[in-house]
Amino acid sequence: MTQRNIGDEIIQGLEGALQYLDGNPKGTVAHTVQVPATVDVKSIRERSGLSQDKFAARYGFAVSALRDWEQGRRSPDRTARFLLTVIAKNPRAVEEALAD
Repeated sequence: MTQRNIGDEIIQGLEGALQYLDGNPKGTVAHTVQVPATVDVKSIRERSGLSQDKFAARYGFAVSALRDWEQGRRSPDRTARFLLTVIAKNPRAVEEALAD
């Protein structure tokens, strides 16, 4: 069994997207992404075992935004909900994609 390389898969997907935008859809696959209307930010963070400060730093969120989301003062926008959903399902994929 070969090991998946998420970085190569991301690059391949981006190259396909560029081909599609250039009017060459041959060989590209279009996917529909369903982003949940709400996410339980506190639960996702707590499952990670990270403090608010460490979670925010690891995934690129402002600590103040994370606190507001967890305390119900604000809701994450669509992009943040998308990222939080991926973190909840496969945090390693996000960490690998964001690694230096």
